[in-house]
Amino acid sequence: MNTQDLADRIAAGERRALARGITLVESGRADHRAQAADVLAALPRDRQALRIGLSGTPGVGKSTFIEAFGMMLVQAGLRVAVLAVDPSSARSGGSILGDKTRMDRLSRESAAFIRPSPSQTHLGGVARRTREAVALCEGAGFDVVLIETVGVGQSETVVAQMADLFLLLLAPAGGDELQGVKRGIMEMADMILINKADGDLKPAATRTCADYTGALRLLRKRPQDPDGFPKAMMVSALTETGLVEAWSDMQALVEWRRGAGFFDRTRADQAQYWFEQDVRAALLSKLETGAAKDVMRGLGAQVAQGSLDPAAAAAQMLDALDADFGQGRVDPASDSP
Repeated sequence: MNTQDLADRIAAGERRALARGITLVESGRADHRAQAADVLAALPRDRQALRIGLSGTPGVGKSTFIEAFGMMLVQAGLRVAVLAVDPSSARSGGSILGDKTRMDRLSRESAAFIRPSPSQTHLGGVARRTREAVALCEGAGFDVVLIETVGVGQSETVVAQMADLFLLLLAPAGGDELQGVKRGIMEMADMILINKADGDLKPAATRTCADYTGALRLLRKRPQDPDGFPKAMMVSALTETGLVEAWSDMQALVEWRRGAGFFDRTRADQAQYWFEQDVRAALLSKLETGAAKDVMRGLGAQVAQGSLDPAAAAAQMLDALDADFGQGRVDPASDSP
């Protein structure tokens, strides 16, 4: 594969090239990982999209909201990419990848790109390489990248480490004020959108919005938020009400953060976070190869037989790894092994 040619085609906005690039970065093969790094390095550095992460419990209407919101952005002249992460089976490893079928109108728009990806059992609501897929979409010239998470609950906060804005979608009657002050995903949200605020559910949505508005006042104020943020508001993806107001508030928040210096600082912190995550993942993969794998297998057998305590076995494994460092196989003080 000519990685420079692929990068040039992605930069030119070719959808098939972008899809191929995302497939490349999602691959676990060592040669594909090297090619993916080359493609990412060859993309234009001066393009920047607004990255919006969106989470919420299953059934809250994330896909319906994204289609209505994405259509509004496309009609405003923006190019929109949607990265939808689908849960993978813990048994078979397969994923349905059906999010695109729920966005029938948006998928037909030439200014929109929708890519479902399997989570591959990766925790945190996003796939292992979603961040790199976002970078590819930026390189392809998209103005807004929407990252739809799996939707698994309050621990789904990793998406906040790759987004400029983090939206939390909630359903009417989804919890009282006490539910709202629970730590975790609530502390990460920039805006809370009460979806399905239409028809018979509108009174319940009004009460839920009031509960969470009160709950947000009890949370410690973050330095990256101007007055009035984070905030809760009602929207309806079905009737498409509240979307324009929500987009206006998102733009106001981003502009304030740019002017105050928080936007670039947050992106720098996110880059450092993902550097550390990649190092940790690479170190863990080393346990699956070579002598480390044999030591792990031997200690694991002793633990399974009951002759060795799991904590003691882990300590022995760490001692073995420390011995590798001491023998110069890995030198943490140098730039290379």
